[in-house]
Order: sequence, then C-alpha cells, then structure tokens
Amino acid sequence: MTNSDGLPVEWDSGTAYDLFASLHVLHASERYGLRGSWAAGVRSRLPVAARDCLQRVIHVMRPLSGVYALPVPKDAAAALAALREMPPIERLAALFPDRPDGVKRILRSVAVRGAWRDEDLARIIAPMQKGEWGNQTLATVRKEAAELLDVWADPIGSADGVLAALECYHESFFEEEEARIRPALDAALARAQQLAAQLPQPALLEELSQGLRLAPDQADAPLVLAPSFWITPFVVITDLPGDKKLFLFGARPADVSLVPGEYVPDALHQALKALSEPTRLRILRYLTDEPMAPVDLARRLRLRPPTVIHHLDALRLARLVKVTLGANGKRYAARPGGAAAVFELLNDFLERQED
Repeated sequence: MTNSDGLPVEWDSGTAYDLFASLHVLHASERYGLRGSWAAGVRSRLPVAARDCLQRVIHVMRPLSGVYALPVPKDAAAALAALREMPPIERLAALFPDRPDGVKRILRSVAVRGAWRDEDLARIIAPMQKGEWGNQTLATVRKEAAELLDVWADPIGSADGVLAALECYHESFFEEEEARIRPALDAALARAQQLAAQLPQPALLEELSQGLRLAPDQADAPLVLAPSFWITPFVVITDLPGDKKLFLFGARPADVSLVPGEYVPDALHQALKALSEPTRLRILRYLTDEPMAPVDLARRLRLRPPTVIHHLDALRLARLVKVTLGANGKRYAARPGGAAAVFELLNDFLERQED
C-alpha cells in the first residue's frame, strides 16, 4: 500500500505490541503521566520473583521486532507461545537485542563465559549509542549496557525467568486488559489508513504521533505503522529486518484514560497540569513564535538544560508541542491547534452527563 505521496506504507496491528509496551509504561509511570500508585498496584499482583525479574530487565527489553514477525492475530498468547517454543539463547536474542553484529559477538561470548568484564562494557557502549539507545545520555546507556550484560551472563536463567514473569503478568493483568484495548487499536488502525490516503508521509506521521516530525534524514527507510494503546501520545521507532523501521504510534482516544474507569481523561488532566506551571507557559509562548532547541530555551530562560527538558517533556505529554528529530538533535515548536484542543476537551468534559 502507498500513501498520498506514493511512498510505500506497511500496516501492522496486534495486542502483543501492548503486552510489552504496557510493562514499560508501568515501570516508567511518571514519564507517561500514569498515576504511580495505580502502576505499583498492577505490579504488586505479580509474585515477588516475577516482579523483581521484570524490574531488573524492563529497561533493556526490546522485543518489538519479534512481535512484528508473529503470525496474525499477533496477540499476547501468540507472543508467549512463540517465546516458549524457542531455545533459551534464541529467546534471549528475541527479547534483548544482540545487534549490531559487534554487540552480538560480545553478548554471545559473555553467555558462553557466564560473566562479563569491564572491557565488554566499554566495547558495547558506542554501538548502543548509535542504535536504539541513541537519544539517551551516556550515563543511562552505560547503566543499561551493564544491565544487558547481566542478562546475557546468565542466559538460561534470564530466558526462563523472563518468560515465567511475562506469563504471570499476562495471567494477572494483561489478558483482561487486552479485551479492553482491542477495539481502540482497530479504530486507530482504520483511521490511520484513511489519513494515509489524504496526507503526505511527514504530515501523516506527525498526526499519528500527535506532534513528532522526522527530519528527512530520519525517515528514509520503509516504514511499518502499527497502533499502541499504552504509549499514547508517544511513539516507538525500532529497526526491523530488511532495513525497515517500525513506527509504533499512540492509539488511545483523548477522552479515554489509561486507568480503567478513570472519570477525568488523561489528556485533559495532563494538559491542565502542564498549563498550570508559569515556566511552561513561557516556553509555550516562545515556541509559538519560532522553533527552538532545548539549549536555546535554557539560555533564554536562564535555566539549566535538564530543567527545560523536564518542562518540554510535560508539554509533549500534554500534546501542546511538536518536536522534530534530526541529525542535530531535537527542535520544539508549539503544536498548531494544541491549546484549542485542550479547551474543546475541557468543554466536552464539563458538559458530559454523569454516568
């Protein structure tokens, strides 16, 4: 299938993407605006061993290319069955990335030795920074590289332990959640396909991601587009076989909350919270005039760059800014219609009849 500007687009969908995305969100609840006490409550349903296992490995688990390879319907049961049938080393490679080849050789040698050395850590940091860890700080990459090496130093224990933890999570929470989110995924996929016939690819990706624009040098690979309920409004971009890239985009409607039964929509709460902070209002005002990089904003506001990035993350979560990813980093701008969408959502909420 092609979009409106003739570029090939491949579509995919399956609740297995959210099996793994939901675990990531539950362990990084603040970034996604999820109430921490609720996230902790979901995690507490797991046995202690399963909970501790996932806590140790969640930040280095990258299984989405394996989900893409699953047969339809790509649900959680299919993902777990596929993992169950794999030998431990193959399962480990499906869950924890062993690419590029330089990293693969190091991790496989660590698995054979049953331990890793300081030189192993030093040798995998640079390749990881060029891959899926490319937007993280060196300190974070170093920490997660060590966690990845810990996983591969005990290949059988890690492979079996993570599978058992995933099965516990599916049984205790995600099996029921899967039924709730499936209609939203189907609706989001249908809407995205409809938009693809009307919009050129850059505008399509910006609309689906609610504010992310890829610079031309970042969007040259064939894309596979798939919806995810749990990561809304963010996206996940990951490499796939055949030089493709998976573009996992948010599928949760603005008037629906991540917490089942929550009365106030997440998008409304996050936007009002973002707008209640004076510094964020100043940032939004500056970004209405012109796109700016975080370092430029920090200079104008006389704040440390990490503080500015924290405020920008809150504005991005609230769908109030858009960000362009390019070879020179991120540039932010006010999202056209973002504030108006907040007021409309607020009016709809105030006029909504109590259930």
